[in-house]
Amino acid sequence: MRNIPQIKMGIVGVSRDCFPKELARSRLKKVVSECRKLRLDVVECKTIIETESDAMAAVAEMRKEGINAATVYLGNFGPEGPLTIFAQKMGAPFMLVGASEESASSLVDGRGDAFCGMLSACLNAELRNLRPYLPSRPIGLPAQVAENIKHFCDVARVIVGLKNLKTFSFGPRPQDFYACNAPIRPLYNLGVEVMENSELDMLELFKSVADQKQKISAIARDMARELGKGNLHPEKLNALAQFELALLSFFEKNLGSRQFGVYANKCWPAFEKAFGFVPCYVNSRLAQMGIPAACEVDIYGAVSEYMLQLALLKPGTLLDINNTVPDDLPLKDLKGAKREDLFMGFHCGNTPSCCLKAGCAMKYQLIMHRLMEPGKEPDITCGTLEGTLMPGPVTFFRLQPSARDELRSYIAEGEVLDADPHSFGGIGIFAIPNFARFYRYALLAKQFPHHGAVGFEKAGRILYDALQVLGVSDISTPLPPGQLYPGENPF
Repeated sequence: MRNIPQIKMGIVGVSRDCFPKELARSRLKKVVSECRKLRLDVVECKTIIETESDAMAAVAEMRKEGINAATVYLGNFGPEGPLTIFAQKMGAPFMLVGASEESASSLVDGRGDAFCGMLSACLNAELRNLRPYLPSRPIGLPAQVAENIKHFCDVARVIVGLKNLKTFSFGPRPQDFYACNAPIRPLYNLGVEVMENSELDMLELFKSVADQKQKISAIARDMARELGKGNLHPEKLNALAQFELALLSFFEKNLGSRQFGVYANKCWPAFEKAFGFVPCYVNSRLAQMGIPAACEVDIYGAVSEYMLQLALLKPGTLLDINNTVPDDLPLKDLKGAKREDLFMGFHCGNTPSCCLKAGCAMKYQLIMHRLMEPGKEPDITCGTLEGTLMPGPVTFFRLQPSARDELRSYIAEGEVLDADPHSFGGIGIFAIPNFARFYRYALLAKQFPHHGAVGFEKAGRILYDALQVLGVSDISTPLPPGQLYPGENPF
């Protein structure tokens, strides 16, 4: 996959001047050795930070190595001022961890007191408006610290990706899609850049690549290969391929100051009459390449999908939390959920083929066909990729500003059931334990939109930690019976 940052992790040891510097250095080397066992490619900083001058030397060393995330390791108590100056000057995601004492026989000359020093380090980080990542067990022996670094690499990838992200949007959201609003300031606060364009820009872009026949034919052949027997509308492939080429060309030319990008594009109702197809299949292919392309100009949906991609290193999709599951639809294993917790996740046809069961096909968008071509053979409404979602573990996720532009989020883990949804579109039956109450007291009560990003693995631990480092404190998750949501009637 493309469009994903590579994390180069640095680890720097720190030492308070009234503790043995060699204790910090020797403990650091043990951590690095444990990282090697986990095949973690960490760069050990040769400078041990005791003073502000050491902090600046460490910054220069780490920058020269191309470090974009750092672990600050307290081999002993550590100097809270210099170590937070290092983190501040680096300007990269950083984790604070410290050394446990190894043996009862070394509690005099070999005692480091990192357990105490972490308190001072966290206080000083707050004074400098820094948000370190703190693992659930921030003090540990070398093997435990190495495991923390492994997890932090995943967390840092989400943060670095967002800080270097640009969202491209085309067109205003459709009528009555107020839920897909996208206030810009919260995006800027996250470090995300925004480039908004009109539908006319998109049409001109589409026309501008029409003469690149060889590239269009190559993309169309690849589409035919991917679809196989599901290529039910071969007459649309050239136009879809031209659209894909247009978006890919625009992407490469307009990243500007950023390394990564996502799309959030207008896809109806004017699109079909101007372009002659629906763009869903192209959106699915872009997502499979690593470039999420959200429907209905859902910028925060695209950002949410990208965050899942960063967490899992695999493509995801954007779905509606769409409809309930009838009681007469036969299901065997509910994967720990109750019948009332089930729902269907659906969208017109934007889900990558790798996330669908065998037998997916390019079809036409039934709802739009009713609106635009009633009583006619499908033409301009062709271009969806339809099929049943791949069964297995799943994460439903959303990052969204409130009406007052305060960022909030939800994370829900569960399963896509191996069952026939008996419906159309890209669709599957979701079983998320305790979802019924979560729907009422989190999704509805906090006014989350109907779109949610879907990752086809469990990513809650990574996303939750990344959100906290990003400063998003309002994170909703499904609660078990007996634990009330804010505002839930206890009687």
